Order: sequence, then structure tokens, then C-alpha cells
Amino acid sequence: MELLAPAGNLEKLKWAVIYGADAVYFGTRFGSLRSFAGNFSFDDAEAGLGFLHANGKKGYVTLNIYPFSDEYEKIINTAETLDEMGVDAFIVSDLGVLMELKKLGLNAALHISTQANTTSFQTVLAYKTLGAKRVNLARELSLEQIQHIRKQVRGKIETEVFINGAVCFSYSGRCAISDYLVGFRANRGECKHPCRWKYSVVEETRPGQYMPVFEDERGLYLFNSKELALFEFVPALKQAGVDSIKIEGRMKSIHYIATVVSFYRQVLDGKEFSWEQGLEILNRVPNRGYSIGFMKGEIDSTDYQREKSRSQSISVFVGNVLEEKAQGKCVLEIRNKIHAGEALEVLSPDGSLSTITLPSPLITTDNQHVEFANNSQFVLLEQDLKAYTILRRVGK
Repeated sequence: MELLAPAGNLEKLKWAVIYGADAVYFGTRFGSLRSFAGNFSFDDAEAGLGFLHANGKKGYVTLNIYPFSDEYEKIINTAETLDEMGVDAFIVSDLGVLMELKKLGLNAALHISTQANTTSFQTVLAYKTLGAKRVNLARELSLEQIQHIRKQVRGKIETEVFINGAVCFSYSGRCAISDYLVGFRANRGECKHPCRWKYSVVEETRPGQYMPVFEDERGLYLFNSKELALFEFVPALKQAGVDSIKIEGRMKSIHYIATVVSFYRQVLDGKEFSWEQGLEILNRVPNRGYSIGFMKGEIDSTDYQREKSRSQSISVFVGNVLEEKAQGKCVLEIRNKIHAGEALEVLSPDGSLSTITLPSPLITTDNQHVEFANNSQFVLLEQDLKAYTILRRVGK
């Protein structure tokens, strides 16, 4: 089973590979449903694909907007350019895009996006006849429904399931609230996520009287879905024959990518985690609470509000080790304030956790002795740590 990770830019692509992804998906500057993810220039895409292939990994590009008629030429030109670079697959939603790319006879495979809202084996097989190699199954399916679909399509077409990350409260992400409230079109990659804003209630006969409804101490976030965490279901999905499990998060940080990808790498490699153990790891990154979505069928309050399902983020990402050394020592790039003598948690590229005590005083790369270091400074470490290793402050 493939572990498929997100990358909003070239730096994140490398982190995903180093922390255990088998394949990475990313968008270029046109055609992607994540307009604010950073995205890749053609030069970045070529460099990223080169890095992936040199490490035996695959790269998939999202062309999953719903384009207007006059944008097809740009979609086609983008696809042809990327195909020449050796992209392994294009992820598409729109039927017209699928058919136009099929006509081109590309080397790259065609994958169907979650935005296409595929909920039946009949639809999966229909996409096969139209040239698709893989279909991402809708998040609204239960484990039992996924198993049934896999039984019907086994050996005919690949399937893929989202396993972790943010979930749109609308059906398969088809939402127009952002369009109407702020003029940014969600299905063009411009969503401003108004579902995550704080809301109050107004009763029809009392206009202007805003009544807060307190879900927690921060207020009511009426449409804000909890995030998926389906690590408990990986063995069952693997046994069912699902070909790829996919992590959401092209707009998220390298801290998120390293933490989540390394965790699911361990799960795929056979390490077992209870719900509580898994949450302890996943709560190292900020989140909106975790749920198992529709995996048991209809969502009910007991499943959706499982113990510790609200955000319990307990760590602060403070720095990462660079590939380059200075004065024969490892260099820590500071991403948040650190203090001399402080004990920090270390997340290594193999997913292992350990602790480290910073030197006192800290020594910067320009030989300054300081008690603390801030963003964008560089500090020498006595310990010999691998490049891309993460350091973070952990609390309770």
C-alpha cells in the first residue's frame, strides 16, 4: 500500500520523502484546488520530480479545478509540459479535463480526485473505461462500503482513500460559501474557509440580537469539521486491497508533514497504536480535533466526540537541522525562540523520538554566545543529528 503525502512547495516535497512517503502530490501555479499553498513553478516541478525519482518515489500533479471553456488550452499546455518532465500522474476532477488529457496520449497516468465524489463501484469502473488508472474514493464512504467497492474492482483499477487531515463540511468539498461571503471561489482553489469562522445565532423575530452558543471556551464553530485520523483502519483498508492512503495538507507546515508522514509510515510498516497512543503523536501538531469520519457508517455523537478528540496540541516546532554543517557541527535553523540549556524533543526522519539538551550558552554560526535565539538565526549543536531532524518544545 502506497503512502501518499502532500507538498505545498519544493521544500515540503523533500520533507515528505525523507520522512517516509512513497509518493507526493503537488500543484503548479495553474489548475490546482489550493491556490494559496505556495505551489510549484515549472522549474520547481522539474526539480521536485528529479528528487522524487532519484529516491525511487513518485510525483502526482493536481489539475483538479473545474475549468471554464477558455481555460482548457492552458490546462493542456500545463499537462504537456509536466508530462515531458516525467510526472507520474495527473489528478483531475472534471470530466472534460479527463477526456482532453486522454486524447493527448500522455505518459502520465490519470487519477480521479476526491472532488469527483465517487461513491460506487459502478462509477469507479466507468472512470476506468474513460482512461483513469486510479480513483480516490469519497470521504463519505464507510469501511464496509469501501470494502464492497474494492471487491468489485479488484484487479481492474486502483483505489485511494484519504486517511488523515482536514475535511470540508460540504459533500466531497463541493462548497460555495466562500464564493458568496467573500468572493473567493472554493472550486477554483481559492477557498477562505468560512466554515471555520466563529458564528452566533440570530432568531428570526429578533433581528440584530446576536446570541453566542458556546461549543467550547472559544465559541461556536458551527460548520467546522474535525480532522480525519484513520490510523486504526489502515490494516483493514490494506486487507481490502486499497492501493494508496492519502494525507491531506498542502497548505500545512513541514512540522505537520514530518509528524504525520512518519507516523503513518510506522503504521504501514506494521507498528500498532491504540487511539490514545496515536492521538498523542498526532497532537504534536495543531489540529481541530480528530474523528473517524464515516468509517463506521453514519456519524453519531459518541464517535465524533471520542475522548480527547478536541485539539490537544502539546508542542511548538522550534527548529530543524540543516544539511550543511558549520565548523564541523550540525546547524539548527531556528523557527521559534529557544533558550540555552533547554530540553527539547527530537523527531528523527525514521519517526523515532528522543530528547536533547541545548548547550549553554548557545553558539550561533557567527560565533556569538547567546542565552536565546530567535527566528531565522542558526545555532551550532554538539550532538550529531541527521539533516531534516525536527526539534520541538513539548508541554501538557
